[in-house]
Amino acid sequence: MSILSGYRVIDCTIAMAGPFAAQRLGDLGADVIKVEPTSGEWQRHTSAGGAKGNRVNASFLSLNRNKRSLAVNLKSGEGKEILTALVKRGDVFLQNYRTGVPERLGIDYATLSQVNPRLVYVSISGYGDSGPYANRPGQDLVLQGMSGAMFSVGRESDAPSASGQYIVDSIAAYNAFEGALAALLHRERTGEGQLVKVNMLDAITAIQMQELSVFTVGGKPQRRSQEPHAHVYIRAPYGVFETQDGYIILSFPPLRKLGETIGEPFFLDLEDEVDGWKRRDEIFAKTRERLKTASSQYWLETFQAADIWAGPVYGYAELLKDPQIEHNQTFVEYEHPTEGRVKTPGFPIKFSKTPSTVWKGAPLAGQHTREILSELGFAQEKIETFVKRGIVVETKL
Repeated sequence: MSILSGYRVIDCTIAMAGPFAAQRLGDLGADVIKVEPTSGEWQRHTSAGGAKGNRVNASFLSLNRNKRSLAVNLKSGEGKEILTALVKRGDVFLQNYRTGVPERLGIDYATLSQVNPRLVYVSISGYGDSGPYANRPGQDLVLQGMSGAMFSVGRESDAPSASGQYIVDSIAAYNAFEGALAALLHRERTGEGQLVKVNMLDAITAIQMQELSVFTVGGKPQRRSQEPHAHVYIRAPYGVFETQDGYIILSFPPLRKLGETIGEPFFLDLEDEVDGWKRRDEIFAKTRERLKTASSQYWLETFQAADIWAGPVYGYAELLKDPQIEHNQTFVEYEHPTEGRVKTPGFPIKFSKTPSTVWKGAPLAGQHTREILSELGFAQEKIETFVKRGIVVETKL
């Protein structure tokens, strides 16, 4: 049995942050019911990288495993009746609608907590549900730009640099996941449900606690250097370095030890915490020239023997073949009824007694509509009426 077996999660979210948080709860065994429009959730129709799949695109597939789908028109009176029945039997409710939409649909916390006072209600927004930006859409790259993080990496002459991941969505998803778990623990102790609010702006700001504290407490300006240094608040050498046949990472080694290892006498009399900052560009440039003289494998083996922090620069193809990734079983594989064999990152937390499982791939829109309505106590005749009137949609494999 998984750790959240017996809990029901109602997932009224779209795009990435909300569905990712709900999937995490599903990975731990919760019964996650994805409530989506009769036309299907937005992410079903928006494919990152053009990876459309057969009936489910790769983007949707990656964020919606371990869920059942209920496709229903929440703007109708009957749709609200269905959702109310679901909320009465639910434990966690997640939504990331634009500000004001939950109230218009009658699915805001004030309304649903009257239906089920034990409900843990998780609201995810871009900037918060009040304030000058409350009505702005929360989009990952836009929030990256606001976060200040783009000026913590690269050269002074470089344009601001974006992350290679949807980092704001991901961090907000983890905040929502953690918030749901903490609120469930509170409910187990007190019997009380509550409102949990997460916003993407606060999420991306909070993970920079070290960098921002160096700025606010230490008074150190966010000053990039002339060379492509990997972080403004880490001393040199720190970044990606070209070798004879590729690239490697080198991470702030002791300068004397580095000088001895790569044969650079300039480093031998330098002080790490003084010259590592003051002469950052010189150190970077001299290191770069030395590392171009041999292969990546040579330098990685040499640095490992010298106990200097270094590592390879992978693409996705190399990542999947890495022996530690294979050992950790970082990726999970399972059969999907329409997409075939699926390989995707799994749940990263390991439990000795209640492990996570993949018991269901991402559903088709409305694949479980009839099943869920039957569980909620709706008679078959009424379900047939809902289907015929387009209040709900059922999709068969």
